[in-house]
Amino acid sequence: MRTGFDVTTVRTAERELMAKLPPGTLMQRAAAGLAATCAGLLGRTYGARVVLLVGSGDNGGDALYAGARLARRGAGVSAVLLAPDRAHPEGLAAFTRAGGRVAEDPFEVLAVADLVLDGITGIGGHGGLRPDAVPLARAARGSNALVVAVDLPSGVDADTGEVAGEALRADVTVTFGAYKPGLLIDPAQEYAGVVHLVPIGLDLPSVPAVEALQHTEVADLLPAPAAESDKYRRGVVGVVAGSGRYPGAAVLAVAGALRGGAGAVRYVGPGGDAVIARFPETLVSDGSPDRAGRVQAWVVGPGLGEGPGVTEVLASDVPVLVDADGLRGLDPDAVRARSAATLLTPHAGEAAALLGVPREQVEAERLASVRELAARFGATVLLKGSTTLIADADGPVRVNSTGTPWLATAGSGDVLSGLAGSLLATGLPGRDAASAAAYLHGLAGRHAAQGAPTSAYAVAEALPEAWRDIAATPAER
Repeated sequence: MRTGFDVTTVRTAERELMAKLPPGTLMQRAAAGLAATCAGLLGRTYGARVVLLVGSGDNGGDALYAGARLARRGAGVSAVLLAPDRAHPEGLAAFTRAGGRVAEDPFEVLAVADLVLDGITGIGGHGGLRPDAVPLARAARGSNALVVAVDLPSGVDADTGEVAGEALRADVTVTFGAYKPGLLIDPAQEYAGVVHLVPIGLDLPSVPAVEALQHTEVADLLPAPAAESDKYRRGVVGVVAGSGRYPGAAVLAVAGALRGGAGAVRYVGPGGDAVIARFPETLVSDGSPDRAGRVQAWVVGPGLGEGPGVTEVLASDVPVLVDADGLRGLDPDAVRARSAATLLTPHAGEAAALLGVPREQVEAERLASVRELAARFGATVLLKGSTTLIADADGPVRVNSTGTPWLATAGSGDVLSGLAGSLLATGLPGRDAASAAAYLHGLAGRHAAQGAPTSAYAVAEALPEAWRDIAATPAER
């Protein structure tokens, strides 16, 4: 599992460790890891042209010490000092002793660089790059150099993943001690590139700010039938979806539900003929949800239009997933009053409507938005997007690490809803059902697309392959 810790927590751990070590030890550990990563990226260090963009803080000091190590290995290293009178003094001295030089013309050295180290701002930076740094960032990105961020790309917010201004997009980020939330959450994640973690010995708390499950953790969540299982013991999920205008939403939600581990799927709505034609194993009803038979969880909303069902399902005593049209005008008090778990699965536009803010604000402030929704509704919230986030009213936010941009296709969210609802019906808590569903869905999207356009139904058909991939032992993968 990848875990991300906020700036305050990381700095506290750093102070506690520095108090036990000789001065400068922690920075040397970071610089050693940074230099080793850069050397590996370069392949051949001797004769390579490296440029350091050096800010005034410890981030700039890390870059200078790493630059000194690269210079001693034969690289030609130049430092661009954004604040010469405030550059890290010990780091600058070590850099010049090792043969590094301070650049007189920053744009000249950037134009021919093989690698640029971004040490402009560190984890304490806010509000984008300062105006004097913007031309340097643009020159670095406009060159043919590989850009490596020191701890965090300059201009992004470490705690929130927000990018409030111009930032320097990295090809690789070398982060120290712990992942920061901004390295895992868009839009900042897009600026980080490939992230390398350098352990420096920090003693961090057991509860992070964010966490990203991997194959092993998701495999532990997936239900497996026992010898005595029957279709009812495995769980029954009810799906209230589709309308005369959107019968396909019913088909896609049922497609996801049938592949989510529950033993049976009950469908309620006007799309019964379309559902039966594709999935004859579905138990179909055209009446009210409360007359459809016993279920262990409900999914309501995909393609529902103005159709009924949301009120009846929310009045039930089983877990409920609400998506799409079911979210329109959803009353927080009605959700908070429920005795069973509720899982909401909005995209950015739906989340914006629930919060009463512009969509652009949700997209820019994804972490804050998902936390606010979870607190306001007293529910688990899965915020769909380029990085899917899952939040409860308290505890770490989960970040999904699978997926592909090809999943941005009509009906994909309907498949995810059915899948997550099915996992709810097997007995998984809302947080775990949402996390496992998002992971499976993203992996199935990769299998279905394989670098080319795909469809929502193809994603649903790829779910068993994704399930087997996750459930396999490491030797079988």
